[in-house]
Amino acid sequence: MKCAECPSYACRVGNMDRVPDNCPIPAEKEVFEAARRMYDQPEDNRIAAAAARTEAAGYGVWPRVVEIVEFCRRTGFCKIGMAFCVGLRQEARVLKQVWEAAGLTVVSANCKTGAVPKEELGVTNDEKVRPGEFEPMCNPVAQAMLLNKAGTELNVMVGLCVGHDTLFIKYSEAPVTVMAVKDRVLAHNPLGAVYATHYYQKKLAAHKLDDGR
Repeated sequence: MKCAECPSYACRVGNMDRVPDNCPIPAEKEVFEAARRMYDQPEDNRIAAAAARTEAAGYGVWPRVVEIVEFCRRTGFCKIGMAFCVGLRQEARVLKQVWEAAGLTVVSANCKTGAVPKEELGVTNDEKVRPGEFEPMCNPVAQAMLLNKAGTELNVMVGLCVGHDTLFIKYSEAPVTVMAVKDRVLAHNPLGAVYATHYYQKKLAAHKLDDGR
């Protein structure tokens, strides 16, 4: 499957006569049939339908902070969890105010909760961001468990690091969506490196494998 290299995106316009040879649609019929059956489950149907209706209602109009509110209204989610990075604590405070003003109940957990030293992960002093100082590990597992215990219906990630977000999603019992992802270099806009390839080309090329791939 090479959907990222597709020359036609026939699935987007519904023209199945134009599917390329490596398209999974004709080759993986069992997968698509199984996936379609999943949308018959009440929760999956409710989420998918609400997402489609939210997309249509606010297309190109609502910022994501509003889309989350409207999505919750369409799904009936009232109690949301916010797993945020302490580096975005000011943003988290504003988001909480906005969502609560919209009628949502917000439970929040910051990434450093538990104050567990990084040494307990096996991280050495010279591997820290600030060697020689107390540096607590990010604790996405505890964030998820706290929100699970609070009985949240939807969890929203705000600025969790790569990998920490992976663990949070893994242990969250509620469905998860994203308000913002961590990118310290680009003001938390990671696609900036893609949109500005004329500037980032050398930086991105520096991460190629030795064989040129």
